[in-house]
Amino acid sequence: MEITIGLLIIAIGAFCQSSCYVPINKIKDWSWESYWIVQGVFAWLLLPLLGACLAVPDGHSLFELFNADSSFNVLMTMLFGVLWGVGGLTFGLSMRYLGVALGQSIALGTCAGLGTIMGPVLLNIFFPEQNALASLTASVIIGVVVTLVGIAVIGLAGSMKASSLSEEQKKEAVKDFNFPKGLAIALLAGFMSGCFNVGLAFGADINFGDLTPDMYKTLPATMLVTVGGFLTNAVYCFYQNSKNGTWGDYGKSAVWGNNALFCLLAGALWYSQFFGLSLGKGFLTESATLTTLSFCILMALNVVFSNIWGIILKEWKGCSSKTIAVLIVGIVILIISSFLPQLI
Repeated sequence: MEITIGLLIIAIGAFCQSSCYVPINKIKDWSWESYWIVQGVFAWLLLPLLGACLAVPDGHSLFELFNADSSFNVLMTMLFGVLWGVGGLTFGLSMRYLGVALGQSIALGTCAGLGTIMGPVLLNIFFPEQNALASLTASVIIGVVVTLVGIAVIGLAGSMKASSLSEEQKKEAVKDFNFPKGLAIALLAGFMSGCFNVGLAFGADINFGDLTPDMYKTLPATMLVTVGGFLTNAVYCFYQNSKNGTWGDYGKSAVWGNNALFCLLAGALWYSQFFGLSLGKGFLTESATLTTLSFCILMALNVVFSNIWGIILKEWKGCSSKTIAVLIVGIVILIISSFLPQLI
């Protein structure tokens, strides 16, 4: 029963994440770089800080976790957060050229597979005594492979879409649709985004041990990763503000109330995925396989819900029934991949 609850919580977080781009459509009179960094203040700084505070028991301070003994792990966690930030930037571009459904599918699929594998591999290089590679069991590998198969099927549906629609139909569904360019960017985004899970692996022990409930233990590490990602995004967005002359966006008082509200909502929906991941893992402690695969499961469910949004937003409008059938098969495979390890 606890495993079911854990997977359900992760699924709710995935649904929230896949919905986070909907509020952005309500933002008015701001350039991309301006609203991206403002929503990032909520998604990558304020909300993760509040989440991390839940891991702090009474009589203690969050800053006690960042001491000399944990300095290496703290720095590595933030470093991989900086690298993940690159993935976050290119992630947005992948959806610009492929749409919400296909862009998230390819990027998150790559992120799911590589993120799950890279964490134990890199952790083993720095801390071989922990034997982190032991977590990559046959069940974990099978789960990752099935997830990637589901992503490949959805990618095939995307390729079929690209070849079957006219240029006018493509532009109607996704204004800047460009499959080859979008594919390259999505693969890069997925690879760099996988660094998020690597950061979580290095920060796994940054908590108060038995004093911190299992469901909150990864929240301090999550905060460190997102702070690192915020730094990357801030540098790029402020550069774009200077390049495009859009610093004036922040002075448009008439739209600040509206835009701040929807940036907060988008940030909260985005952060929900990793808050849900932490809570969900607290219910998966009886299954080492599902604990290791939890990040992969989250990404797979993100893809499922993003494609549902893609259908709602009519990004697949005009495609043949065969293309839609292939898409549905890919979604079903991803859903199965979330539960398959428990059945092996």
